[in-house]
Amino acid sequence: MSSTINENLSWKPRLTAHHLSLQAEKLMLEMQDPKTGVKSQPQRLVITTIPHAITGEDIIAWLADRFQVDAQEARSFGSTLVALGYIYPLRDHKRLVIKPDASLYRFQTPYFWPTQQWPVEDTDYAIYLAKRNIRKKGILELHEQEQYNRLHKWMNHKWDFIVMQAKEQYRAAKERKKPDRVVFECQERAYWVVHRPPMIFTQQSIMRPRVKSSVSIGALVKYCATYRSHDPFLSNCLPSNPWLTDDVTYWTLNMPNVEIPTKMRVERWTFSFGELLSDPRGRNDFRLFLKKEFSGENLAFWESCEDLKWGTAATMREKAEQIYKTFLARGAPRWINIDGKTMEVTVKGLKHPHRYVLDAAQTHIYMLMKKDSYGRYMKSPVFKDTLQKAMSPEEHKFSDSQLEQNAKKRRPSLSPIVLRQQEQEQKAKMAANVDITQVMTKLSKQGREGGKS
Repeated sequence: MSSTINENLSWKPRLTAHHLSLQAEKLMLEMQDPKTGVKSQPQRLVITTIPHAITGEDIIAWLADRFQVDAQEARSFGSTLVALGYIYPLRDHKRLVIKPDASLYRFQTPYFWPTQQWPVEDTDYAIYLAKRNIRKKGILELHEQEQYNRLHKWMNHKWDFIVMQAKEQYRAAKERKKPDRVVFECQERAYWVVHRPPMIFTQQSIMRPRVKSSVSIGALVKYCATYRSHDPFLSNCLPSNPWLTDDVTYWTLNMPNVEIPTKMRVERWTFSFGELLSDPRGRNDFRLFLKKEFSGENLAFWESCEDLKWGTAATMREKAEQIYKTFLARGAPRWINIDGKTMEVTVKGLKHPHRYVLDAAQTHIYMLMKKDSYGRYMKSPVFKDTLQKAMSPEEHKFSDSQLEQNAKKRRPSLSPIVLRQQEQEQKAKMAANVDITQVMTKLSKQGREGGKS
Protein backbone atom coordinates (compact mmCIF):
# COMPACT_ATOMS: atom_id res chain seq x y z
CA MET A 1 0.00 0.00 0.00
CA SER A 2 1.40 3.39 -0.90
CA SER A 3 3.02 5.73 1.60
CA THR A 4 0.79 8.58 0.42
CA ILE A 5 -2.42 6.86 1.47
CA ASN A 6 -0.82 5.65 4.68
CA GLU A 7 0.12 9.21 5.60
CA ASN A 8 -3.35 10.53 4.76
CA LEU A 9 -4.93 7.84 6.93
CA SER A 10 -2.37 8.56 9.68
CA TRP A 11 -1.39 4.89 9.75
CA LYS A 12 1.80 4.25 11.70
CA PRO A 13 4.09 1.21 11.50
CA ARG A 14 3.58 0.15 15.11
CA LEU A 15 -0.21 0.12 15.04
CA THR A 16 -1.85 -3.26 15.45
CA ALA A 17 -4.06 -4.91 12.85
CA HIS A 18 -7.09 -3.99 14.98
CA HIS A 19 -6.19 -0.29 14.88
CA LEU A 20 -5.66 -0.48 11.13
CA SER A 21 -9.11 -2.06 10.76
CA LEU A 22 -10.63 0.79 12.79
CA GLN A 23 -8.97 3.33 10.48
CA ALA A 24 -10.34 1.49 7.44
CA GLU A 25 -13.83 1.45 8.96
CA LYS A 26 -13.69 5.21 9.55
CA LEU A 27 -12.94 5.53 5.85
CA MET A 28 -15.90 3.25 5.06
CA LEU A 29 -18.24 5.52 7.01
CA GLU A 30 -16.82 8.52 5.15
CA MET A 31 -17.34 6.78 1.80
CA GLN A 32 -20.98 6.05 2.69
CA ASP A 33 -21.78 9.64 3.66
CA PRO A 34 -24.92 10.66 1.68
CA LYS A 35 -23.50 14.09 0.78
CA THR A 36 -19.74 13.67 0.40
CA GLY A 37 -19.36 9.91 -0.08
CA VAL A 38 -19.34 7.67 -3.13
CA LYS A 39 -22.44 8.16 -5.25
CA SER A 40 -24.81 5.18 -4.94
CA GLN A 41 -28.08 4.42 -6.65
CA PRO A 42 -30.40 1.47 -7.34
CA GLN A 43 -29.04 -0.74 -10.11
CA ARG A 44 -30.67 -3.58 -11.97
CA LEU A 45 -29.04 -6.99 -11.50
CA VAL A 46 -30.62 -9.43 -13.96
CA ILE A 47 -34.32 -8.94 -13.02
CA THR A 48 -33.83 -7.60 -9.48
CA THR A 49 -33.19 -3.98 -8.52
CA ILE A 50 -30.36 -3.75 -5.97
CA PRO A 51 -30.40 -0.64 -3.73
CA HIS A 52 -27.32 1.45 -2.94
CA ALA A 53 -25.09 -0.04 -5.64
CA ILE A 54 -21.83 1.71 -6.59
CA THR A 55 -19.53 1.33 -9.59
CA GLY A 56 -15.83 0.54 -9.63
CA GLU A 57 -14.96 3.73 -11.52
CA ASP A 58 -16.83 5.87 -8.94
CA ILE A 59 -14.93 4.20 -6.07
CA ILE A 60 -11.57 4.84 -7.76
CA ALA A 61 -12.48 8.46 -8.57
CA TRP A 62 -13.56 9.11 -4.96
CA LEU A 63 -10.38 7.59 -3.47
CA ALA A 64 -8.18 9.49 -5.94
CA ASP A 65 -9.86 12.77 -4.99
CA ARG A 66 -9.89 12.00 -1.25
CA PHE A 67 -6.18 11.17 -1.01
CA GLN A 68 -4.95 13.26 -3.96
CA VAL A 69 -3.35 10.27 -5.71
CA ASP A 70 -3.46 8.95 -9.26
CA ALA A 71 -6.05 6.44 -10.48
CA GLN A 72 -3.65 3.47 -10.37
CA GLU A 73 -2.83 4.04 -6.70
CA ALA A 74 -6.51 4.58 -5.86
CA ARG A 75 -7.41 1.35 -7.68
CA SER A 76 -4.76 -0.59 -5.73
CA PHE A 77 -6.08 0.76 -2.43
CA GLY A 78 -9.67 0.02 -3.45
CA SER A 79 -8.72 -3.57 -4.26
CA THR A 80 -7.22 -3.85 -0.77
CA LEU A 81 -10.54 -2.78 0.76
CA VAL A 82 -12.31 -5.43 -1.35
CA ALA A 83 -9.81 -8.11 -0.33
CA LEU A 84 -10.36 -7.23 3.34
CA GLY A 85 -14.13 -7.58 2.93
CA TYR A 86 -15.29 -3.96 3.30
CA ILE A 87 -16.60 -3.77 -0.29
CA TYR A 88 -17.87 -6.68 -2.34
CA PRO A 89 -18.63 -7.23 -6.05
CA LEU A 90 -22.16 -8.08 -7.14
CA ARG A 91 -21.14 -10.18 -10.15
CA ASP A 92 -17.59 -11.56 -10.27
CA HIS A 93 -17.42 -12.84 -6.69
CA LYS A 94 -14.17 -14.78 -7.04
CA ARG A 95 -12.08 -11.77 -8.11
CA LEU A 96 -11.53 -9.55 -5.07
CA VAL A 97 -10.38 -6.48 -7.01
CA ILE A 98 -11.79 -3.13 -8.07
CA LYS A 99 -12.41 -2.88 -11.82
CA PRO A 100 -12.09 0.62 -13.31
CA ASP A 101 -15.40 0.41 -15.17
CA ALA A 102 -19.15 0.20 -14.53
CA SER A 103 -18.91 -3.10 -12.59
CA LEU A 104 -21.27 -3.05 -9.60
CA TYR A 105 -20.21 -3.19 -5.93
CA ARG A 106 -21.82 -2.64 -2.53
CA PHE A 107 -20.51 -1.73 0.89
CA GLN A 108 -20.40 -4.73 3.19
CA THR A 109 -22.71 -4.54 6.20
CA PRO A 110 -20.83 -3.78 9.46
CA TYR A 111 -22.04 -7.15 10.78
CA PHE A 112 -19.40 -8.80 8.54
CA TRP A 113 -16.58 -6.29 9.14
CA PRO A 114 -13.23 -7.72 10.35
CA THR A 115 -13.43 -5.93 13.71
CA GLN A 116 -16.44 -8.05 14.65
CA GLN A 117 -13.94 -10.93 14.87
CA TRP A 118 -16.50 -13.64 14.24
CA PRO A 119 -14.83 -17.07 14.55
CA VAL A 120 -14.55 -18.54 11.07
CA GLU A 121 -15.60 -22.10 11.84
CA ASP A 122 -15.95 -25.01 9.44
CA THR A 123 -19.43 -25.78 10.81
CA ASP A 124 -20.72 -22.35 9.77
CA TYR A 125 -19.10 -22.73 6.37
CA ALA A 126 -20.67 -26.18 5.95
CA ILE A 127 -24.11 -24.74 6.79
CA TYR A 128 -23.57 -21.97 4.23
CA LEU A 129 -22.57 -24.46 1.51
CA ALA A 130 -25.49 -26.76 2.36
CA LYS A 131 -27.84 -23.79 2.08
CA ARG A 132 -26.37 -22.84 -1.32
CA ASN A 133 -26.68 -26.47 -2.39
CA ILE A 134 -30.41 -26.37 -1.56
CA ARG A 135 -30.90 -23.03 -3.31
CA LYS A 136 -28.95 -24.07 -6.42
CA LYS A 137 -30.53 -27.57 -6.44
CA GLY A 138 -27.19 -29.33 -6.23
CA ILE A 139 -25.36 -27.18 -8.81
CA LEU A 140 -22.43 -25.51 -7.03
CA GLU A 141 -19.31 -23.95 -8.47
CA LEU A 142 -16.28 -26.22 -8.78
CA HIS A 143 -14.42 -24.92 -5.73
CA GLU A 144 -17.62 -24.91 -3.64
CA GLN A 145 -18.43 -28.49 -4.65
CA GLU A 146 -14.94 -29.63 -3.63
CA GLN A 147 -15.23 -27.90 -0.25
CA TYR A 148 -18.75 -29.29 0.22
CA ASN A 149 -17.59 -32.85 -0.43
CA ARG A 150 -14.60 -32.46 1.88
CA LEU A 151 -16.69 -31.07 4.75
CA HIS A 152 -19.41 -33.68 4.21
CA LYS A 153 -16.84 -36.45 4.57
CA TRP A 154 -15.14 -34.86 7.57
CA MET A 155 -18.37 -33.88 9.43
CA ASN A 156 -20.42 -36.89 8.52
CA HIS A 157 -21.26 -37.52 12.19
CA LYS A 158 -23.22 -34.22 12.46
CA TRP A 159 -24.27 -33.66 8.84
CA ASP A 160 -27.97 -34.08 9.69
CA PHE A 161 -27.69 -31.13 12.08
CA ILE A 162 -25.91 -29.04 9.38
CA VAL A 163 -28.60 -29.77 6.77
CA MET A 164 -31.35 -28.98 9.29
CA GLN A 165 -29.78 -25.59 10.07
CA ALA A 166 -29.33 -24.88 6.37
CA LYS A 167 -33.00 -25.67 5.62
CA GLU A 168 -34.14 -23.44 8.49
CA GLN A 169 -32.02 -20.50 7.28
CA TYR A 170 -33.20 -21.05 3.70
CA ARG A 171 -36.85 -21.05 4.83
CA ALA A 172 -36.33 -17.82 6.83
CA ALA A 173 -34.60 -16.13 3.88
CA LYS A 174 -37.53 -16.88 1.54
CA GLU A 175 -39.80 -14.78 3.77
CA ARG A 176 -37.77 -11.66 2.97
CA LYS A 177 -38.44 -9.39 0.00
CA LYS A 178 -36.50 -10.45 -3.07
CA PRO A 179 -34.12 -7.42 -3.22
CA ASP A 180 -33.28 -7.87 0.48
CA ARG A 181 -32.78 -11.58 -0.06
CA VAL A 182 -30.42 -11.05 -3.01
CA VAL A 183 -28.43 -8.43 -1.08
CA PHE A 184 -28.00 -10.70 1.95
CA GLU A 185 -26.94 -13.62 -0.26
CA CYS A 186 -24.28 -11.40 -1.88
CA GLN A 187 -23.08 -10.16 1.53
CA GLU A 188 -22.82 -13.67 2.93
CA ARG A 189 -21.11 -14.98 -0.18
CA ALA A 190 -18.59 -12.12 -0.15
CA TYR A 191 -17.80 -12.87 3.51
CA TRP A 192 -17.00 -16.51 2.76
CA VAL A 193 -14.99 -15.68 -0.38
CA VAL A 194 -12.74 -13.54 1.85
CA HIS A 195 -12.44 -16.10 4.66
CA ARG A 196 -12.58 -19.28 2.54
CA PRO A 197 -11.01 -18.16 -0.75
CA PRO A 198 -11.52 -20.41 -3.79
CA MET A 199 -8.65 -22.82 -4.40
CA ILE A 200 -9.28 -22.90 -8.14
CA PHE A 201 -6.63 -20.25 -8.87
CA THR A 202 -4.04 -22.12 -6.81
CA GLN A 203 -4.85 -25.32 -8.66
CA GLN A 204 -4.59 -23.60 -12.03
CA SER A 205 -1.22 -22.19 -11.00
CA ILE A 206 0.01 -25.62 -9.91
CA MET A 207 -1.17 -27.28 -13.14
CA ARG A 208 0.28 -24.58 -15.39
CA PRO A 209 3.13 -25.90 -17.58
CA ARG A 210 6.56 -24.87 -16.39
CA VAL A 211 9.68 -23.90 -18.35
CA LYS A 212 12.91 -25.73 -17.68
CA SER A 213 15.27 -23.77 -15.47
CA SER A 214 18.05 -24.05 -18.10
CA VAL A 215 15.76 -22.43 -20.71
CA SER A 216 14.64 -19.60 -18.40
CA ILE A 217 18.21 -18.92 -17.22
CA GLY A 218 19.41 -18.90 -20.84
CA ALA A 219 16.72 -16.35 -21.73
CA LEU A 220 17.71 -14.19 -18.74
CA VAL A 221 21.40 -14.30 -19.70
CA LYS A 222 20.52 -13.35 -23.29
CA TYR A 223 18.38 -10.44 -22.09
CA CYS A 224 21.14 -9.15 -19.79
CA ALA A 225 23.77 -9.42 -22.53
CA THR A 226 21.50 -7.53 -24.95
CA TYR A 227 20.65 -4.65 -22.62
CA ARG A 228 23.89 -4.39 -20.63
CA SER A 229 25.46 -1.72 -22.82
CA HIS A 230 22.21 0.31 -22.59
CA ASP A 231 22.10 0.40 -18.79
CA PRO A 232 23.75 3.63 -17.54
CA PHE A 233 24.68 1.97 -14.25
CA LEU A 234 26.32 -1.11 -15.79
CA SER A 235 28.04 0.61 -18.72
CA ASN A 236 29.26 4.10 -19.52
CA CYS A 237 26.60 6.25 -21.14
CA LEU A 238 27.46 9.14 -23.41
CA PRO A 239 28.12 11.97 -22.98
CA SER A 240 28.07 11.33 -19.20
CA ASN A 241 25.99 9.66 -16.52
CA PRO A 242 23.63 12.37 -15.15
CA TRP A 243 23.07 10.43 -11.92
CA LEU A 244 26.80 10.67 -11.18
CA THR A 245 27.85 13.97 -12.79
CA ASP A 246 24.65 16.04 -12.46
CA ASP A 247 25.09 16.95 -16.13
CA VAL A 248 21.68 16.80 -17.87
CA THR A 249 23.01 16.57 -21.44
CA TYR A 250 22.21 12.84 -21.57
CA TRP A 251 18.54 13.54 -20.80
CA THR A 252 18.44 16.41 -23.29
CA LEU A 253 19.76 14.22 -26.10
CA ASN A 254 17.25 11.48 -25.21
CA MET A 255 14.11 13.58 -24.90
CA PRO A 256 10.95 11.89 -26.28
CA ASN A 257 10.76 13.67 -29.64
CA VAL A 258 14.26 14.88 -30.52
CA GLU A 259 14.92 15.52 -34.18
CA ILE A 260 18.12 13.43 -34.31
CA PRO A 261 18.31 10.46 -31.90
CA THR A 262 21.52 8.83 -30.65
CA LYS A 263 22.87 5.64 -32.24
CA MET A 264 22.31 3.64 -29.04
CA ARG A 265 18.68 4.72 -28.99
CA VAL A 266 18.14 3.64 -32.59
CA GLU A 267 19.91 0.37 -31.83
CA ARG A 268 17.27 -0.42 -29.17
CA TRP A 269 14.56 -0.31 -31.82
CA THR A 270 16.10 -3.42 -33.37
CA PHE A 271 15.75 -5.43 -30.13
CA SER A 272 11.99 -5.89 -30.42
CA PHE A 273 8.84 -4.37 -31.83
CA GLY A 274 7.79 -3.41 -28.30
CA GLU A 275 10.97 -1.32 -27.90
CA LEU A 276 10.18 0.53 -31.12
CA LEU A 277 6.61 1.39 -30.08
CA SER A 278 7.57 2.35 -26.52
CA ASP A 279 9.92 5.07 -27.84
CA PRO A 280 7.97 8.14 -29.10
CA ARG A 281 10.80 8.99 -31.54
CA GLY A 282 10.88 5.42 -32.86
CA ARG A 283 7.10 5.40 -33.23
CA ASN A 284 7.26 8.58 -35.30
CA ASP A 285 9.83 6.96 -37.55
CA PHE A 286 7.68 3.83 -37.92
CA ARG A 287 4.64 6.02 -38.66
CA LEU A 288 6.54 7.69 -41.53
CA PHE A 289 7.37 4.24 -42.94
CA LEU A 290 3.74 3.05 -42.69
CA LYS A 291 2.53 6.23 -44.37
CA LYS A 292 4.72 5.45 -47.37
CA GLU A 293 3.27 1.93 -47.44
CA PHE A 294 -0.30 3.28 -47.18
CA SER A 295 -0.98 1.36 -43.95
CA GLY A 296 -0.75 4.14 -41.36
CA GLU A 297 -4.25 3.32 -40.08
CA ASN A 298 -2.87 0.26 -38.22
CA LEU A 299 -0.61 2.32 -35.96
CA ALA A 300 -3.26 5.03 -35.59
CA PHE A 301 -5.76 2.41 -34.39
CA TRP A 302 -3.24 0.95 -31.92
CA GLU A 303 -2.51 4.42 -30.50
CA SER A 304 -6.23 5.20 -30.21
CA CYS A 305 -6.72 1.98 -28.22
CA GLU A 306 -3.88 3.00 -25.88
CA ASP A 307 -5.48 6.41 -25.43
CA LEU A 308 -8.79 4.74 -24.54
CA LYS A 309 -7.09 2.35 -22.13
CA TRP A 310 -5.18 5.03 -20.21
CA GLY A 311 -7.50 8.02 -20.65
CA THR A 312 -10.07 9.44 -18.25
CA ALA A 313 -13.25 7.53 -17.43
CA ALA A 314 -15.43 10.54 -18.34
CA THR A 315 -14.43 10.41 -22.03
CA MET A 316 -14.28 6.62 -22.34
CA ARG A 317 -17.63 6.07 -24.08
CA GLU A 318 -17.10 8.98 -26.47
CA LYS A 319 -13.62 7.74 -27.44
CA ALA A 320 -14.87 4.18 -28.00
CA GLU A 321 -17.61 5.43 -30.34
CA GLN A 322 -15.13 7.62 -32.23
CA ILE A 323 -12.71 4.72 -32.70
CA TYR A 324 -15.54 2.55 -34.02
CA LYS A 325 -16.61 5.21 -36.54
CA THR A 326 -13.04 5.88 -37.67
CA PHE A 327 -11.61 2.36 -37.93
CA LEU A 328 -14.25 -0.39 -37.59
CA ALA A 329 -17.59 0.72 -39.08
CA ARG A 330 -18.53 -0.09 -42.65
CA GLY A 331 -17.17 2.61 -44.93
CA ALA A 332 -14.93 4.00 -42.13
CA PRO A 333 -12.41 6.59 -43.39
CA ARG A 334 -9.46 4.61 -41.93
CA TRP A 335 -10.87 1.09 -41.98
CA ILE A 336 -8.60 -1.65 -40.61
CA ASN A 337 -8.54 -5.26 -41.72
CA ILE A 338 -9.33 -7.71 -38.88
CA ASP A 339 -10.87 -11.17 -39.01
CA GLY A 340 -14.63 -11.72 -38.62
CA LYS A 341 -14.47 -13.38 -35.20
CA THR A 342 -12.42 -10.55 -33.69
CA MET A 343 -14.76 -7.99 -35.27
CA GLU A 344 -17.80 -9.79 -33.82
CA VAL A 345 -16.31 -9.84 -30.30
CA THR A 346 -15.31 -6.17 -30.55
CA VAL A 347 -18.65 -4.89 -31.86
CA LYS A 348 -20.51 -6.88 -29.18
CA GLY A 349 -18.29 -5.39 -26.46
CA LEU A 350 -18.82 -1.83 -27.72
CA LYS A 351 -22.47 -2.04 -26.64
CA HIS A 352 -21.13 -1.64 -23.08
CA PRO A 353 -17.74 0.05 -23.60
CA HIS A 354 -14.94 -0.10 -21.04
CA ARG A 355 -11.18 0.51 -21.11
CA TYR A 356 -10.25 -2.90 -22.46
CA VAL A 357 -13.14 -3.41 -24.87
CA LEU A 358 -10.82 -3.15 -27.90
CA ASP A 359 -8.07 -5.45 -26.58
CA ALA A 360 -8.84 -8.28 -29.03
CA ALA A 361 -8.73 -5.99 -32.07
CA GLN A 362 -5.68 -4.13 -30.76
CA THR A 363 -3.77 -7.38 -30.21
CA HIS A 364 -4.67 -8.54 -33.71
CA ILE A 365 -3.34 -5.33 -35.29
CA TYR A 366 -0.25 -5.37 -33.03
CA MET A 367 0.67 -8.90 -34.16
CA LEU A 368 0.01 -7.95 -37.79
CA MET A 369 2.45 -5.02 -37.56
CA LYS A 370 4.98 -7.10 -35.61
CA LYS A 371 5.04 -10.02 -38.06
CA ASP A 372 4.73 -8.04 -41.28
CA SER A 373 5.48 -4.31 -41.11
CA TYR A 374 8.24 -4.37 -38.46
CA GLY A 375 10.54 -6.65 -40.49
CA ARG A 376 10.14 -4.52 -43.62
CA TYR A 377 10.74 -1.35 -41.62
CA MET A 378 14.11 -2.71 -40.37
CA LYS A 379 15.20 -3.13 -44.03
CA SER A 380 13.63 0.10 -45.30
CA PRO A 381 15.43 3.30 -46.41
CA VAL A 382 13.54 5.15 -43.64
CA PHE A 383 15.28 3.19 -40.87
CA LYS A 384 18.66 3.14 -42.64
CA ASP A 385 18.52 6.91 -43.10
CA THR A 386 17.66 7.46 -39.42
CA LEU A 387 20.50 5.14 -38.35
CA GLN A 388 22.97 6.94 -40.61
CA LYS A 389 22.02 10.38 -39.25
CA ALA A 390 21.99 9.24 -35.61
CA MET A 391 24.61 10.92 -33.45
CA SER A 392 27.30 9.44 -31.22
CA PRO A 393 27.99 12.10 -28.57
CA GLU A 394 31.52 12.52 -27.29
CA GLU A 395 32.28 11.75 -23.67
CA HIS A 396 32.19 14.64 -21.19
CA LYS A 397 34.99 14.39 -18.67
CA PHE A 398 34.71 16.14 -15.30
CA SER A 399 37.31 16.90 -12.67
CA ASP A 400 36.59 16.37 -8.98
CA SER A 401 36.08 20.10 -8.46
CA GLN A 402 33.57 20.27 -11.34
CA LEU A 403 31.61 17.31 -9.94
CA GLU A 404 31.52 19.00 -6.53
CA GLN A 405 30.27 22.22 -8.12
CA ASN A 406 27.56 20.32 -10.03
CA ALA A 407 26.43 18.65 -6.81
CA LYS A 408 25.98 22.04 -5.12
CA LYS A 409 23.63 23.14 -7.90
CA ARG A 410 21.50 20.01 -7.53
CA ARG A 411 17.87 20.56 -6.50
CA PRO A 412 15.62 17.67 -5.51
CA SER A 413 12.29 17.49 -7.33
CA LEU A 414 9.11 18.18 -5.40
CA SER A 415 6.37 15.69 -4.76
CA PRO A 416 3.28 16.09 -7.02
CA ILE A 417 1.19 16.56 -3.86
CA VAL A 418 3.42 19.46 -2.73
CA LEU A 419 3.23 21.03 -6.20
CA ARG A 420 -0.58 20.74 -6.14
CA GLN A 421 -0.72 22.36 -2.70
CA GLN A 422 1.54 25.21 -3.83
CA GLU A 423 -0.67 25.78 -6.87
CA GLN A 424 -3.78 25.96 -4.68
CA GLU A 425 -2.06 28.36 -2.27
CA GLN A 426 -0.99 30.58 -5.18
CA LYS A 427 -4.58 30.72 -6.49
CA ALA A 428 -5.83 31.62 -2.99
CA LYS A 429 -3.27 34.46 -2.71
CA MET A 430 -4.24 35.82 -6.12
CA ALA A 431 -7.89 35.80 -5.10
CA ALA A 432 -7.08 37.55 -1.81
CA ASN A 433 -5.00 40.24 -3.55
CA VAL A 434 -7.93 41.52 -5.61
CA ASP A 435 -8.34 45.25 -4.93
CA ILE A 436 -11.80 45.56 -3.30
CA THR A 437 -11.81 49.35 -3.94
CA GLN A 438 -11.46 48.84 -7.68
CA VAL A 439 -14.26 46.27 -7.68
CA MET A 440 -16.62 48.56 -5.74
CA THR A 441 -15.75 51.51 -8.01
CA LYS A 442 -16.49 49.44 -11.09
CA LEU A 443 -19.82 48.23 -9.66
CA SER A 444 -20.78 51.79 -8.68
CA LYS A 445 -19.94 53.03 -12.18
CA GLN A 446 -22.07 50.29 -13.74
CA GLY A 447 -24.94 51.24 -11.40
CA ARG A 448 -24.80 54.94 -12.43
CA GLU A 449 -24.73 54.04 -16.09
CA GLY A 450 -27.74 51.78 -15.59
CA GLY A 451 -29.61 54.59 -13.82
CA LYS A 452 -28.97 57.06 -16.65
CA SER A 453 -30.27 54.62 -19.22
